Amino acid sequence: MIFTHSFENRTPLQQAITAAYRMDEAAAIANLIPEATLDLNALQNIHHKATELVLGTRTSYQKHPGLTAFLHEYDLSTEEGIALMCLAEALLRIPDHRTANRLISDKIATAKWAKHIHKSDSFFVNAATWSLWLTGKLYTPLLHDQKTLKRTLERFLSRGSSTIIRPIILQGMKIMGNQFVMGTTIERALKRAEPSEKFGYCYSYDMLGEAAKTKDDAERYFKSYQHAISAIGKASKKQGPFKGPGISIKLSALHPRYELAKRDRVIKELVPRLLALVKASKAENLGVTIDAEEADRLELSLDIIEQVFCDKALENFEGFGLAVQAYQKRAPFVIDWLKDLAKQKQRRLMVRLIKGAYWDAEIKLSQVLGLEGYPVFTRKNSTDVSYLACAKKLLAEPDYFYPQFGTHNAYSVAAILEMAGPRRDFEFQCLHGMGQPLYDQLVDKNKSNLSCRIYAPVGTYQDLLGYLVRRLLENGANSSFINQITDETIPIEKMIVDPVKRITHLKEKPHPYIPLPIHLFGEERLNSLGVDFTNMNTLENLKIAMEKEDNHTWKSGPIINGKMIKNHEVPIISPSNINHLVGHVSLATENDVDSALEKADKATSSWANTSLEERAASLERAAHLFEKNKPRLMTLLCREGGKQLLDCASEIREAIDFCRYYAMRAREDLKPITLKGPTGEFNQLSLHPRGIIACISPWNFPLAIFIGQIAAALVAGNAVIAKPAEQTPLIAAEAVRLLHEAGIPENVLHLLPGRGEIVGARLVADHRVSGVMFTGSTETAKLIQQSLAKREGPIVPLIAETGGQNALIVDSSALPEQVVTDILSSAFNSAGERCSALRVLFLQEEIAPSVLEMLKGAMQELEIGDPALLSTDVGPVIDQDALNMLQKHVAKMKKEATLIYEVPLPQLPNGHFFAPCVFELHHLNQLQREVFGPILHVIRYRAKDLDQVLQQIIDTGYGLTLGIHSRIDTTINYIKNRMPVGNLYVNRNMIGAVVGVQPFGGERLSGTGPKAGGPHYLPRLCVERSISINTTAAGGNATLVSLKEDE
Repeated sequence: MIFTHSFENRTPLQQAITAAYRMDEAAAIANLIPEATLDLNALQNIHHKATELVLGTRTSYQKHPGLTAFLHEYDLSTEEGIALMCLAEALLRIPDHRTANRLISDKIATAKWAKHIHKSDSFFVNAATWSLWLTGKLYTPLLHDQKTLKRTLERFLSRGSSTIIRPIILQGMKIMGNQFVMGTTIERALKRAEPSEKFGYCYSYDMLGEAAKTKDDAERYFKSYQHAISAIGKASKKQGPFKGPGISIKLSALHPRYELAKRDRVIKELVPRLLALVKASKAENLGVTIDAEEADRLELSLDIIEQVFCDKALENFEGFGLAVQAYQKRAPFVIDWLKDLAKQKQRRLMVRLIKGAYWDAEIKLSQVLGLEGYPVFTRKNSTDVSYLACAKKLLAEPDYFYPQFGTHNAYSVAAILEMAGPRRDFEFQCLHGMGQPLYDQLVDKNKSNLSCRIYAPVGTYQDLLGYLVRRLLENGANSSFINQITDETIPIEKMIVDPVKRITHLKEKPHPYIPLPIHLFGEERLNSLGVDFTNMNTLENLKIAMEKEDNHTWKSGPIINGKMIKNHEVPIISPSNINHLVGHVSLATENDVDSALEKADKATSSWANTSLEERAASLERAAHLFEKNKPRLMTLLCREGGKQLLDCASEIREAIDFCRYYAMRAREDLKPITLKGPTGEFNQLSLHPRGIIACISPWNFPLAIFIGQIAAALVAGNAVIAKPAEQTPLIAAEAVRLLHEAGIPENVLHLLPGRGEIVGARLVADHRVSGVMFTGSTETAKLIQQSLAKREGPIVPLIAETGGQNALIVDSSALPEQVVTDILSSAFNSAGERCSALRVLFLQEEIAPSVLEMLKGAMQELEIGDPALLSTDVGPVIDQDALNMLQKHVAKMKKEATLIYEVPLPQLPNGHFFAPCVFELHHLNQLQREVFGPILHVIRYRAKDLDQVLQQIIDTGYGLTLGIHSRIDTTINYIKNRMPVGNLYVNRNMIGAVVGVQPFGGERLSGTGPKAGGPHYLPRLCVERSISINTTAAGGNATLVSLKEDE
């Protein structure tokens, strides 16, 4: 299970890297402080040198402020700075004028440019501000009236003004891009570098672009690197890797699935490709550096680098190296391992030490995945400490490292100079367009032997977008050194404090406003812990635990008063292999239904009278047991439900979150409320259990939805009879066992696995059932509704969560790479068997060809197979009936629509495997109902026909999920205000709603509400009672007559 190889043979140094992945931050800093601590004399020298460098840099910026002053004026603490970043990120890629005009209007017209006029001494800044202010004034004559905004813009743009303004804004964005990008081609970049090279700088060229999504992308980037190596080689004049120009390579550009889950394939395919480029660099005598990327790719990158470095073809070549990110807690351990590697081969590695450029993304990802900690330091100051400690390590091993210090921080530069002393066997590095005034003071052939290399991105304006945004974030953050150094209101003393001294004086070493993922929700509740599928130790331990559970044959059956009833047994086979017997289930009979109803009815009073605190505490104990039994539950979900490993882990998290969230909400929402009224009265509103709740859950979330329904009903004080889906009774039985172990009384919670027409129908029809919770098809929900309506006696509530014809609308301002990533996860994760899954993609016609081509290429990379393997992207559908339905729909679509792509189905065991596919339609009315599986339907639309698109979606009658990919806020808000959907997702995927964060549920044909995992859910499972007491009945109003007079 999990993978076909083992990570057990790693060396102690490799194990140390893994152990430090998300280590305690205070412990990590404690280890680094001795390494980064310098003596008093050294600190005084550093302070003096850093002051000198800051003064010199500020003087340079005063003489030539240009774009640096502009970026300082419009930093990301301002609304206008954010607007400019959004423009920079999106405008250059938009192919049609209509959408470009909308984006300009959206970002320029709403910002307050006038407040920036004359705030800077720079002519460039003031001229640009006047231009932006005038543009904004032109775009906003009637902006206050949203109803007339569209007509106003149409009149304005029709008069031809857009032909003047749009090119100006585009040119402005290109100027900004030119600040950070060396040239659109390697030849232009080399030519532009000549003046700086004469001054004393050298260069490392980076071929811009996002990570490869397809094989074609990877091939294109590979050829781009080959061409660049050849061109740089011709220009280098054989100066060698230390004195001449070099190249930087991103591994993510060379392989479309550069991730640990695909380790075997990546090693096999990427190592030869990278080796070819390094050999070419060796032939030209160029330095080549592997760029550092996201933290979850680090150890995979080290495996690749090791194989390339150790190849015989690179013997005696000291121009190969990599970047190490000091913000990662693993950085010093990586350097220890690199030293050992270089020692084995007796040659140096070039090591570029940087601070890191993905900090915000690393923090968010860890929080989203609920991981045990962060791979990066949460304080910038801690990163500065790590940088100094790592720099000292590199400088201490001249036989094994050629250090390359990438920093724009004057204190870091001064500290390195102090540590290095008279040595010059290292270099500094800076980014093109950032920090060069700092290094101009050091790089002078007539005064110094210091070397500085400029990291120079090369590429078209379309390729620069992702890089440009990262640089704007780095430049624009008001905590960045680049931003502060241009702000003369910030005292120099504040900028050049020893980071060791600063961190030592802090009581809390981690950032107090960045809690660990488990504490994301503060005092309200604990966050569920995820599984780190990029941690080799975690994977090894999980593999052992799951393989142990996989040998078990599971049993399920009616559980009444805690005892499992044995009836006629039915085998449960795995969807991924029909020859794999997972277990057996005894199906509930009508007598079992009657028995469970009788026992539950008798238990209602005692459970209702159990304290609210005890009911809530039982759920929290259950959450702990689910966490503790994660390998067992994952095994069951994988084998019985056919779920891929990441989906298994996510589902267990959701079940845990339901328990903790409803426990927290119960304490808040179910307490009696004292109401205000006239004196002499006591008025109170209270919520009380309804009685017995029937919980009918689906097979596609056999743990999360099953537990969500039960947990809500139980904590509200109701007895529960749960009917799981016929396909997944084993996981239900295990969940009920754990709930009983957590303290839920056995006579309060009963399980009835069986046929819907026997168990479900009899439950719904019985007068003792006081409420029904159902998740499944709209048709079944209506049958339940009709059955309840026919009953004599009280009207009982039905909470139904049903399906949807879920659409994603993508306009031409969207980033295609991000769109394709989100399409893949939304449409094909869980084999498309999610009620929230993407079914219909509306693509603006101008970008449809390129997005569909990229989507086809990305689908070619999908791997269909055993869900127990981490490398599998798409597992089986649930059963033969589901497979037959999907095959029938495909046959129909092949006659009525255009097949865009169908993933080849490999030879697999006898499982219910289905090939994900994409069809293009003309109109949404070609789909009569939801198709539950990995089939995506695409419809092209014209920008002016957006209203027709929205109407098509509304006409389906559903209202579950809707996605929007757009950079235009007015478009997003327009759709949001028009569409009757329960869950709207913007610029992200459409699945994975988080309990208490994105309450889930639809409207119209998609459900009754209230939303699961939301604040309005529990009261629906209760009845309301109010009491009014005349407190003066005994004679007189003591409270009133005893009031004191004010003084």
